[in-house]
Amino acid sequence: MTIFVLFPTQTEASLFQREDVQTLVSGVGLTATAAATLRVIYQHRPSIMILAGIAGVYPDTPFSIGDVMMVESEVEGDLGFFTPTGFIHLAHLPLEMEFERRHTLVCPHIPEKLPLARGRSMSLNAAMAPFVDTSSVDIENMEGAAFFHVCQQEQQAFLELRAISNIVRPGNDEWDMQTSVQAMTEGLHILIDHLQATSST
Repeated sequence: MTIFVLFPTQTEASLFQREDVQTLVSGVGLTATAAATLRVIYQHRPSIMILAGIAGVYPDTPFSIGDVMMVESEVEGDLGFFTPTGFIHLAHLPLEMEFERRHTLVCPHIPEKLPLARGRSMSLNAAMAPFVDTSSVDIENMEGAAFFHVCQQEQQAFLELRAISNIVRPGNDEWDMQTSVQAMTEGLHILIDHLQATSST
């Protein structure tokens, strides 16, 4: 089994050391992630790709700073239009145009017996955007939806792992970077060990 891990930043990659997987710092944001994901698929075609990083958690969810989760779905939350009644996601606009109405992207590759929590995520170019609908998600990040979409389009097996670094609240600067990166790294080792163990049985 060949495993390729993408990290949005060098900070998120800083504690991870492992010789049996390949890694790449892909860059922050949807555009950088889409480009890096496609490049890895074309150049390496791994058995599975993993996007690993930190994320903010929305209030009133069951998760806390330092928790680690597998992301089971992603929404590109700020893709849409501002209207007189507020922001409307592109997938829900009554436009008389033919285009793919893409909203919630689902990951079908999470192993059933993996001992990590699962959560739902929203990807944003504008972090902590006050206008998006957060009612059906737990966390936010800036890369996942692009990663999901490219992998799905290219029929590439994929997983996303996130550790919570902060509460999503404008003006809240209480980030626990050290704890979240450490937790993410530990969760990533658990995930990779599980994948390798189940692929050999």
